[in-house]
Amino acid sequence: MSQRESGGLRIRRWILGGGVLAVVVVPVLVSLACPASRPPPVTLAKIAGPPAGAGERWYTERQVAQGREIFIRHCAVCHGEDAAATPDWRRPDAAGNYPPPPLNGSAHTWHHPLPVLRETIQQGGAPLGGVMPGFAGKLSEQETDAVIAWFQSLWSDEIYQAWYRIAEDSL
Repeated sequence: MSQRESGGLRIRRWILGGGVLAVVVVPVLVSLACPASRPPPVTLAKIAGPPAGAGERWYTERQVAQGREIFIRHCAVCHGEDAAATPDWRRPDAAGNYPPPPLNGSAHTWHHPLPVLRETIQQGGAPLGGVMPGFAGKLSEQETDAVIAWFQSLWSDEIYQAWYRIAEDSL
C-alpha cells in the first residue's frame, strides 16, 4: 500500500470515527442547548452553605427531626427507612431501571451539590435518566431541605466534607 493510499485510509477512518462521535456527542449538546427539551428547573430558596468549620453542617437538629418524619412518609418505601436502599442497587432490573440508591452516604448522592439534590427531589429522577417520581406540589421548599438535612445527617464527617467541597465548587 502506498503512502498516499495509507493517508486516505487514515482520513476515512478519522471521518468515520468523527461520525460515531457526532452520533454520541451531538444529541447531548442539543439537549443541553435546547431548553425546550428539558423540564424547567425548580426554583428553591437558597440556603446558606455549610459553615467553614470542619464538621459543622448547614442544617439544624429541628430540620433533621422533621426530615426523618417526611422521609419515612414519602421516601422510605423506595430508599429504605435507614436510607440504605436495596443491597443490589447498582444492578438494573428487568426493565433496565436501576433501583433507588442509598442516600446514607454509601452511594453517589454526596457527589451532587445541594441544588441538584433539591431539583431531583422536586422534579424526580427522569431528567437524570431515573424513574423516581417528583415531589413538586407535595413537599415544600422547607420540607425538601429537611429531607436532605436528614439523610445528610447520616453521612460521616469525611463524606460530608467531600460533598461540601463539591457543593462549594458549584456555587
